[in-house]
Amino acid sequence: MKELELYIHIPFCVRKCKYCDFLSAPAGRRERQEYVDSLCEKLRSYRDIAKAYHVVSIFLGGGTPSILTGEQILQIFAAIRGAFSVDGDAEITLECNPGTVAGSGAEEMGLSREKLRVWRQAGINRLSIGLQSADDRELEALGRIHTWRDFRDTYQAAVETGFSNINVDLMSAIPFQTEESWEKTLRAVAGLTPPPAHISAYSLIIEEGTPFYERYGGGRHAEELPDEDTERRMYERTEEILSEYSLHRYEISNYARPGYECRHNLGYWDRREYLGIGPGAASLMGGRRWTEGEEPETLTRKDAMEEFMFLGLRKMEGVSRRRFQEQFQEDMDQVYGATIERLQGQGLLKSAGDKVRLTKRGIDVSNYVMSEFLLDGE
Repeated sequence: MKELELYIHIPFCVRKCKYCDFLSAPAGRRERQEYVDSLCEKLRSYRDIAKAYHVVSIFLGGGTPSILTGEQILQIFAAIRGAFSVDGDAEITLECNPGTVAGSGAEEMGLSREKLRVWRQAGINRLSIGLQSADDRELEALGRIHTWRDFRDTYQAAVETGFSNINVDLMSAIPFQTEESWEKTLRAVAGLTPPPAHISAYSLIIEEGTPFYERYGGGRHAEELPDEDTERRMYERTEEILSEYSLHRYEISNYARPGYECRHNLGYWDRREYLGIGPGAASLMGGRRWTEGEEPETLTRKDAMEEFMFLGLRKMEGVSRRRFQEQFQEDMDQVYGATIERLQGQGLLKSAGDKVRLTKRGIDVSNYVMSEFLLDGE
């Protein structure tokens, strides 16, 4: 049986954040239940295909999966286990918005620590909490539905319910943020008791079709955003500060305590097969890639090699020559030697033994480095 990762998309949220371009929107209780019923039916439809696989990780993302009732979460996992063989030690993650677990809004929705206990009952063993900032003014500017206090209450409740593997999402270069407030956020989160096992730290990207694009696109209202030099210093300080709290950088935007690296995301970067269920969810199985609702695309050998390089280079450990040889029965240097040598000459890659990885300077311009592997290997 081959390894498989499952991604379950929950396209609902209480209110769409101002920067968000993900496939998500508010919905009533009936619409959410109808979606869960349909999702479970879709999961069961994969029962025959699933016989060839064992599931090593599950990720419920969105949207806001924590908006679902405990009964709906149990319903989804009953369908998953009815169709798939799930490893006993599988990493099972649920994305969680603090505003749906703690605070007055959460209580109005009937959410409490009981929901956290139901998640544990369902087999969820990892939470990914979307904080973004420890500054309430910055949270308000982002359109988040929670406060720093709501997050702390949620985090403490999760710990007391038995969750020890918790990720916290943070975002830099957001409106009204300063270098000082970013450092304060990093230290406030990394210094929690007990400390989080994982922190994801991303920079804001202004996407078309969002309220942020209407306000900030084309350089409008630039005074509300950190300038490029400040954003660069935030980026550099992130690794420096988190290393003080024993969180090591293992991927461009991700930091973890030893043994708590996100296995699900590592599977993406290592090109493990994955199945996405839900609108807009992507899948990679049997050499084909598709997005839910679209026709599958058969990947060429060149496509697969390129993905191996530019996805694998996201990891601080880099890509393995041995694994490249095992997957493609070709020598990496025969295919990409000229590109590797050129980027080494520019100080952007380093090669040592089996591994090729980004240098510190290469991390700063990683998009350029990875794009170079799309131009080689013809």
